[in-house]
Amino acid sequence: MAGESATTAPPGLLGSILVVVLLTIGVAFLLFGTVGLLRLPNVYNRLHATSKASTLGAASVALAAWVYFGPAGAGLKALVTVLFLFVTAPTGGHMISRAAQRMGVEFEPGVSWPGHRDSDPEPPAEGD
Repeated sequence: MAGESATTAPPGLLGSILVVVLLTIGVAFLLFGTVGLLRLPNVYNRLHATSKASTLGAASVALAAWVYFGPAGAGLKALVTVLFLFVTAPTGGHMISRAAQRMGVEFEPGVSWPGHRDSDPEPPAEGD
């Protein structure tokens, strides 16, 4: 008891495989979010790509940390990080989107803000 370390042992084979899978998923989502940020045309599309992908990517990395470190100490901090991400990322994305709309940033052609005075859909073209 006195000679034992206060840290937990690393996970076994199954835990290590799960850590690798979660890290791979997390890194892939973060990479997709970065590509979306660089390639998409306007703030609304970029925001959608980055907020969703970064939330899932960072949550996967934090869950991998929870699996590796266990339910106490650093693992508990990882779970709190996941909770914090799922609460704050959608709220932050919504606020940035509303700020862009209020600043007059236009949507793509044919798209309008829901509930806005010009949000009626365009009538179909002749022959459709």
